[in-house]
Amino acid sequence: MEKKTKALVLLSGGLDSMLAAKLIMEQNIQVEAVHFLNPFSTDDEEHVNDFCREIGIKVHRVYLEEDFLKVVINPRYGYGSQMNPCIDCRILLLKKAKKLAEDIGADFLVTGEVLDERPFSQRRRIMLLIEKEAGLEGKILRPLSAKLLPKSEPEKKELVDREKLLGIRGRRRLAQIELAKKLAIARYPNPSGGCLLTDPRFAERLREHLKHEKRLSLQDVELLKIGRHFRIGEAKIIVGRNKKENEKLTSIAKKNSLAYMEVVDYVGPVTILVGKICSETVKKAAAITTRYSDALRNSTVKIRFSSKEGEQILETEMIKDEELKRFSI
Repeated sequence: MEKKTKALVLLSGGLDSMLAAKLIMEQNIQVEAVHFLNPFSTDDEEHVNDFCREIGIKVHRVYLEEDFLKVVINPRYGYGSQMNPCIDCRILLLKKAKKLAEDIGADFLVTGEVLDERPFSQRRRIMLLIEKEAGLEGKILRPLSAKLLPKSEPEKKELVDREKLLGIRGRRRLAQIELAKKLAIARYPNPSGGCLLTDPRFAERLREHLKHEKRLSLQDVELLKIGRHFRIGEAKIIVGRNKKENEKLTSIAKKNSLAYMEVVDYVGPVTILVGKICSETVKKAAAITTRYSDALRNSTVKIRFSSKEGEQILETEMIKDEELKRFSI
């Protein structure tokens, strides 16, 4: 029997990649998907699962961890508008996808990229640079913009019908929305979001962290995602904002033997201390912790402080707002 053509689609869960998958399936090509997750991802995994179930394709999950952090710290091609190393990220994803495609016997890769939709990573020159750097020159099919790009190998080999591919360009999504209706895709996420590295507030935290710490671990990323952050000398103080964050901070502290504190007699936050900690730092952290508790202003509050040396009870008053601003990140 003649082997059926197989494609591996890079499925982010956004509308563009969903459309790309459906367009290729419409050409009677066997499709499998790969969904990449990284420590900064805000993608809805359940949405990806539901879509793949609905259209009947297998999805592979690839978790990017230390290798992705190296790209974030020192991207060869720089950052986008915030701390997003989109070009280097794309190269890494395609290299991983290339290996997976070889393992599952896929004939080519498919992406949902649209020419000029993203100014940093989806210009024609950059798209071609990315596939070259990934060792995939001419081997990536972009169904939504294929007619505006050089013929890919799958088109040259007539594995796909180029006439059924599209020529969408730019940031407006009207064409994609209309196509979604035709292809019966009713549910898809808002185009914003997907990666914390594009969020200005998070990017500011990350810059500050790298400036002081000169390194980035998976634990660092988890802590950067939550709480209120303060810098006191060579220590980072992270204060929980709600019950869920308090529970997470307590878990991280216990798991990694980090110093932490909490209010004794009032509802209040859990606070983690990371870095070089001295007695003065502990005093300031306790005053900050009290500031975000339900204790009355100008009252003396008991704080339970736990560290490798054991547990102790501290007594403190709230930090003044003017001083708090000095330490806030």
